[in-house]
Amino acid sequence: MSEKLRLGVNIDHVATIRNARGGGLPDPVRAAKLAASAGADGIVCHLREDRRHISDDDLSRLMAEIDLPLNLEMAATDEMREIALRHAPPGICLVPEKRQELTTEGGLDVIAAKAHLAPYIEPLKSAGCLVSLFVDPDAAQLDASLAVGATAVELHTGTYCDATAGEVQASELTRIQNAARYAASLGLEVRAGHGLSFDDVAPIAAIQQVVELNIGHFLIGEAIFSGLDSAIRRMRALMDRARAEALGEKSA
Repeated sequence: MSEKLRLGVNIDHVATIRNARGGGLPDPVRAAKLAASAGADGIVCHLREDRRHISDDDLSRLMAEIDLPLNLEMAATDEMREIALRHAPPGICLVPEKRQELTTEGGLDVIAAKAHLAPYIEPLKSAGCLVSLFVDPDAAQLDASLAVGATAVELHTGTYCDATAGEVQASELTRIQNAARYAASLGLEVRAGHGLSFDDVAPIAAIQQVVELNIGHFLIGEAIFSGLDSAIRRMRALMDRARAEALGEKSA
């Protein structure tokens, strides 16, 4: 099999559960270590402006204690860039952020934010961070992502995952497939994520231009029933099988 499809495990919602009661448990850093042993290729966390998920201390501990690459999701604000430059994680993913939302709603409007994003991204890249943008599967947004200096894009799969009608989901899958091909043709590294579960991950994993899937909420929820190790290993197996079948290879 060719280059393995990477799995980034987002541990935000371990911190969400901790924060609901206060104190130090459950520990998101412990979850990150468990994810590493279960087959994750990277750890993802979102330091929100309101700190509803991970905290600044969590970020410091993740940088110090985790051997896997860390991908820090954040809004494109001055505060977050200062934090990112202080820690210089291997990856930065710029995402839209609204205080009222329960979770990220749609991709970043790179076209509208081009004047802000180009000078914002340059110091992050100079610090050695790979900068990706979380965007909808839209060609114009991909063109804008390249123009502002992004190295990678993460295609928003939420609309695909949330679709209840088969024809709507099929249409959204086609959008993602087309966007992945186009982004790769531009020289952008292609990632995907948001809302993926055991039931819908395979068609996304089969898209050969996608090199990484980032999954969090579903895995943390599934861990309540089967354990985090089991949930991650099953997701890893589903991803690997779908990619192998797409490449006409036998999965292990």
